[in-house]
Amino acid sequence: MKKAKLCFFWLATAALPLCAQSGTNLASVAVDQTGVDSIFKVSPMFTGYGPAKFTPIGPGTLNHPNTSALNPLQAHEPAAAAPNPDTLTWHGITLYGAYDVGLGWVSHGLPENGYNYEGESLVNRNGYEHRFLVAPNNLQQTGLGIRGKEEFAPGWAVVFNASTGINPQSGLLANASQTDIINNGLPRGSYSEAIDGARAGQPLNDEYYAGIASEKFGTLTFGRQRSLGTDTMLLYDPAGGSYAFSYIGYNGTMAGGGDTEDSRWDSAVKYRLTHGPVHLAAMYKFADGNGGCFSASAGWTAATCTPESAHNNAYAGDLGGESHKFASDIVYQHYNQAISVLNPLLGPQSLAAPYQSTTDSIDTNQITGTNLIATTNTVYGIVTDNNAIMATGKYAAEHFKYFAGFEYIWQNNPHDPLGVGASDQGGYFTSGVEDNNLDTEKILRIWWTGVKYAYNPKTDISFAWYEQLQNDFRSPQTCSAAAGFRASCAGALNEGSLYTDRHFTKRFDGFAGLAYSFVYGGMAIAIPHGPGVPYLHNSNFAPTIGGRFSF
Repeated sequence: MKKAKLCFFWLATAALPLCAQSGTNLASVAVDQTGVDSIFKVSPMFTGYGPAKFTPIGPGTLNHPNTSALNPLQAHEPAAAAPNPDTLTWHGITLYGAYDVGLGWVSHGLPENGYNYEGESLVNRNGYEHRFLVAPNNLQQTGLGIRGKEEFAPGWAVVFNASTGINPQSGLLANASQTDIINNGLPRGSYSEAIDGARAGQPLNDEYYAGIASEKFGTLTFGRQRSLGTDTMLLYDPAGGSYAFSYIGYNGTMAGGGDTEDSRWDSAVKYRLTHGPVHLAAMYKFADGNGGCFSASAGWTAATCTPESAHNNAYAGDLGGESHKFASDIVYQHYNQAISVLNPLLGPQSLAAPYQSTTDSIDTNQITGTNLIATTNTVYGIVTDNNAIMATGKYAAEHFKYFAGFEYIWQNNPHDPLGVGASDQGGYFTSGVEDNNLDTEKILRIWWTGVKYAYNPKTDISFAWYEQLQNDFRSPQTCSAAAGFRASCAGALNEGSLYTDRHFTKRFDGFAGLAYSFVYGGMAIAIPHGPGVPYLHNSNFAPTIGGRFSF
């Protein structure tokens, strides 16, 4: 009689076939059944090829006479989780980053700056000519980071993160302060792109922190960290914080609760907790740096001013939640002695007109002449105490995501003034500060809305609109087109953007879009001193195309 060959598949072990022929002893095969070794009797139903009948006969060992051909199951530990092929992870430590670069055209721009880590899509107070340019960091900041999470007890883990931004054109670390410094002393018409920001050439200019995470009790971290306003902005901005297409991503006033330098907090502790659909967060920044040398009397000198301690502590809270397709967050932030760096300092090559303040915070010593702190490698800024409250919401439909947000910011002259020589971001010092720049309370209102449409699984189209309004905080209030505007007069800045993002692969996407922005009233005044020096042009049109590789 022809012998029949009996085959079956052991699905629990990568579906390797085991075979026996009819006419031999029946085989008993050990199978791993939900972690318990069980013995199954394999019985052929007929002598030809056909299905087999499996009958459990209890625990035991393989009793096929030719057991040397098969490996019996042994007691074993659970298999280790396979590494995620989509990340560069080793022993719980992940390397990540992005390279984002493109080409653009601006209707009113400036020569590019090797330290400038943003493009030129937003209207600029000193922009004066149309130009083609290499446009870096459009959808996100080019940079590198390393993060880790290592469990040390059930439900408890150590976490850390360290990341930095790089200018892809020059390879230099992102350094907003240096963009102003290298323009110090130059006439306005010779400026390159100059900005303000939290990234000031620090080796880790984005974040570096470490802490403890618990599945039940939340996460507590300490170090340099993004503010709660920045965290929320990235979630509720229809353009995702894009420098090329988002005013609140490019400018940072909203994220920092009044000043872009405060979009990241040094020496800060942050706590986050999620319980079901509700989450909350709290953050506190300890005072750091020094407060410079200050005197309220006229005619002071370096010998008569008083060294000041820094009082730049800050605190914030966030409460939010999700329900079905809707999510919302409310954030409050308070920051003492916030610094807003202004245009480059005057110098021997500057024009005679007072495009910038010529005196320090006490209004007696000339910044361009003999001063307590030399103007070389220093910055100049306005100091305020800031409060901000923000409300956001988003709704996800089948193909559309809708976004909206509003922030109310109120600023006052600082309760504790800073002096000349006070420290600023990245270890820089101020050769001049203004502690009494505001006549009355300054109020900013920022709102935004937008929609993201999923054209197909790989292509998104996004539209966004942003507006920042300021009150008339000049005293007396004599602002008008006839009387002339100053930076303390009411005004507004608006930006709209439209772009598409195509995900060609998991790691690479290409984008193309345009942004248009304009200012008017007090916000169209470039320098907050004197009779009011206006923007060279009060609008900017900026189409951009590029690509991003992330890992």
